[in-house]
Parts: sequence; C-alpha cells; structure tokens
Amino acid sequence: MKVRELLATKGIEIVALGSDKTVHDAIRAMVDRKIGAVLVSMDGETVGIFTERDVLRCHLTMTGKTFNQISLGEVMTRELIVAELDDDVSAIMSIMIDKSIRHFPVTDSKRIIGMLSIRDIVKSQVTELEAKIHYMKDYVSGIH
Repeated sequence: MKVRELLATKGIEIVALGSDKTVHDAIRAMVDRKIGAVLVSMDGETVGIFTERDVLRCHLTMTGKTFNQISLGEVMTRELIVAELDDDVSAIMSIMIDKSIRHFPVTDSKRIIGMLSIRDIVKSQVTELEAKIHYMKDYVSGIH
C-alpha cells in the first residue's frame, strides 16, 4: 500500500501553529483534536513539529517556566522526517520503528499535505492482513 492510498482513506487534516504560539496552545490543540502532534510554522513555512514527547522533554528541561511562557519555536523538533505520497507504507513503518518516531508529515512536491501517525499505519496494516487472511480462508475452503 502506498502513502497516497492511506491518506485517501484517512483524510488530510493538518494542524499547524505558529512558532510564537505557546506549549499550552499546542497541548490544547492536540487535546481538542485528539492528535499527538502539531506542525510548527513561521511565515507560512513549516519549520518543525511538536509532539507529545516534546511536551515531556519540555517539562523536564524548561524548569522555572510554565507552558504558557514557552514558545513552540524554543522546544519544537526541527529536523522533520517526511514521507512522500508514493512511498510504501511498510517502508514508512520501518523508519518509524528504527527512528522511534510516531508522526510522519507527508509531502507532495515539498509541500506538507498530510500527517500519518503510527496508529494510522498499524490500522492500515491490520486491515490489509485481515483481508489476506479472509482471502486465504476462502481459498482453503474452496470458496474462490
């Protein structure tokens, strides 16, 4: 399965906040939308990602400040690892496991057009395996 196919079934909602927004703003957006990451932008361009793990790191390293006092630009992850529309979902899953990341922005000609989570990928893989199992059961039973 290609990333393009997974995005078509999942939908393409991107949540992005300005780098001047606070950690509190990001947490509120993630809780309200039931997501684990937001993209961070500056002057209309994506400059990073802020995830649940960044919240934890921020809590431990930014002592003396509240989440309302810390900008996303200070604590975001700057190095984005992205997927292309024609990448295989299984390859993206391998990268997620190898790099211990759970959120993957998806690009189309260098523009971010969607976001995949490890949950999205696992769900697609389970669905694909269930279909194969069903096919194999039918084949073994002589129903084909």
